[in-house]
Amino acid sequence: MEQRPVADDTLYLGIDGGGTKCRAVIVDGSGQTLGVGNGGPANPYHGVARALESIDNAADGALRAAGLPKSAKSQLVAGLGLAGVNVPSLFQIVKQWDHPFKEQYLTTDLHIACIGAHEQDDGAVIVSGTGSCGFSHVNNQSLILGAHGFPCGDVGSGAWIGLECVKAVLLDSDKLGPKTALTDLVAEQLQARGIMIVERLNGAKSSDYAKLTPLVFSAAEQGDSVALRIIQEGADYLTAVARRLWATKPPRMSMLGGVSQRIVDWMDDDIAARMSEPLRQPEFGAVRYARTQYEALAEPVV
Repeated sequence: MEQRPVADDTLYLGIDGGGTKCRAVIVDGSGQTLGVGNGGPANPYHGVARALESIDNAADGALRAAGLPKSAKSQLVAGLGLAGVNVPSLFQIVKQWDHPFKEQYLTTDLHIACIGAHEQDDGAVIVSGTGSCGFSHVNNQSLILGAHGFPCGDVGSGAWIGLECVKAVLLDSDKLGPKTALTDLVAEQLQARGIMIVERLNGAKSSDYAKLTPLVFSAAEQGDSVALRIIQEGADYLTAVARRLWATKPPRMSMLGGVSQRIVDWMDDDIAARMSEPLRQPEFGAVRYARTQYEALAEPVV
């Protein structure tokens, strides 16, 4: 492949594309952040055209914030970390996109989250937000655990906790399961009881179920046995994920996502104690990934 020189004025675009939003950042050759932008859902699994539009809109927003014209998009060396491209067919579709950038380097959202969290290629992350999964990258070998999506998987995530909560409340309502404080808490939040909960959640998204998660943590902290069981089952799953990831010998591991900040306290003490704070956001991991790929083709210094 042809080698290319890398100029000091190279502009890098980092894209963190998830199922609900897309975040973009533009960084110059010295590492200075010039602008950030946001777009809509960017998981091609839920629609390729919409994902590509979201990426484009986020990039436009970052250009505006940086005070750069829209035409400068063709000067950007872009790193794209997208949810859904762990599916090989979707990876190929996005990779073959007639993109508007100078160069495009594609990987998964998990990969860029890991790079950003550790500011290096090797490391591991556990994501516990609306969904859940584990990822490690060590010596050019990657391992993904979970990432099966809701409702098939995502144990220990907000969506999973919310769904388990609803199931427990419905069993309590029919007097087929243990009584739980969650019944009244859910009734207050959803303004529904029994079968009306099912009607209220008809067509609900994973993010809708995740909104019930704070109720479950609150009930668990108050000693409710049903809530305790749900939170502990999720925490035990994430502990098992962490042990599998540590077996790959990453130098660091971080937990990401809104639920992670609370559920880590329920995980095994030895695992919780080994977690490191993430150093940067995923979009900066995408910038680092793009720069590494681009400079790998740079003209060698004589």
